[in-house]
Amino acid sequence: MTRKKILGSHVKRLLSGVSDHGRRHLNEVETDLVQTNLLLEEAIDKLTGSFMAIHRTVDARQEAIDRLLAGGAASPEDSAHLAAMSGEIAGHVNAAVTSLQFQDMTSQLLDRTLRRVNGLREFLATLSAHGDDIVPESGGEEIVEGLGKVSMALAIQSLELRSMLRKSVEQRHLESGDVELF
Repeated sequence: MTRKKILGSHVKRLLSGVSDHGRRHLNEVETDLVQTNLLLEEAIDKLTGSFMAIHRTVDARQEAIDRLLAGGAASPEDSAHLAAMSGEIAGHVNAAVTSLQFQDMTSQLLDRTLRRVNGLREFLATLSAHGDDIVPESGGEEIVEGLGKVSMALAIQSLELRSMLRKSVEQRHLESGDVELF
């Protein structure tokens, strides 16, 4: 193979590798951001539902208390209903607290996304630093050697970044009863 073909082959492989690496990480960044958005939407829906349920239960409880204050006698059913409402409110508050766990998962996703962006930035910085070592006056063999070094450095960096980011995002659920009211 001629020097020109060898050089062209190395340049093509390097550019293709950089492109593949960048595209892969940008796809993962996009996936993490979409997942973060879905988590936020789901959490907001659940929180809204929990807070509305708390509001309805507190209103019903207040109506029962108002009837009692107006001089009405408390029937055994009223007493049982009032007592049950405390548990109902506690259940709704627990559901709201559980919904707040989205913060943990979104933090993990955003941290992983930032690591990907930083890894891609370092990857491009490595490419730039090694590229500075290759001057136009270099001979073909020096250029091939420089491209080999940069390819090796980028491959190592890519493997290190992938192994660091392999961790999945986990949701840790609180057990019911973690929040007690009344």
